[in-house]
Amino acid sequence: MDELLNIQDMIFEIRGQRVMIDHDLAYLYKVPTKALNQAVKRNMRRFPEDFMFRLSDEETIELVTNCDRLRNLKHSSSNPCAFTQEGVSMLSGVLSSDIAIETNIFIMRGFVAARNAIAKLSVSHQIKKLSAEKEFLKSEMEDTLEIQNDINEGTRTQLDAISTALAELRASRSQNVTLNKRRPIGFIHPEDEDDS
Repeated sequence: MDELLNIQDMIFEIRGQRVMIDHDLAYLYKVPTKALNQAVKRNMRRFPEDFMFRLSDEETIELVTNCDRLRNLKHSSSNPCAFTQEGVSMLSGVLSSDIAIETNIFIMRGFVAARNAIAKLSVSHQIKKLSAEKEFLKSEMEDTLEIQNDINEGTRTQLDAISTALAELRASRSQNVTLNKRRPIGFIHPEDEDDS
C-alpha cells in the first residue's frame, strides 16, 4: 500500500493529462534514466505524442519548483519526457525484464488509484455544493413564506376592516331610509299626497 502511495506522488498533471516523468520511471524500473530514454528512442513508433511528450522549458521549471526531489533536473542538458498511462504501459514492452513487468503492474495500480481518488474528491465536492445550494434554497423559501404570512395577516386585517366599514354603512343607510321618507319625485295629485 505504501508503494501505491509513493507511485501516486510520482503522478503529475501536465497539459491536462496525468503523467509520470522519465526520471521517476527509471528509478522504479531500476535502470538509468539515460538507458530508459535510449530504449524509447529505439522504439519511437510505440510512443506517439499522446503516449509520451518532452516537457517545455517552462514546464520543467514549474515541475522542479513544485517538486524538490526533482531539483537535479534543473541542471540537466535536456528536458524530461512525460509518459501518460498508455505510454507507461508501452514501456513494459520495451523494457522486457521481470522487474519492468512487476513495476508496470504497480504503476498501473497507482494510476487507477489516482483516478479513483480524484473521482471521489469530485463526487464529494459536488455533494457539498448541492447540500449548500439546498440549504440556501430552504432559507430563501422560509423567508418567502414568512413574508407571505406577514402579507396575508396584513391583508386579513384590512379585509376585516373593510367588511366592518361596509356593515356599518349598510346599517346607517337602512336607518336613514326609515327616518327620512322622501317625497316621490314628479307631479303628485293633492289627494294622493294625503295617502302617503
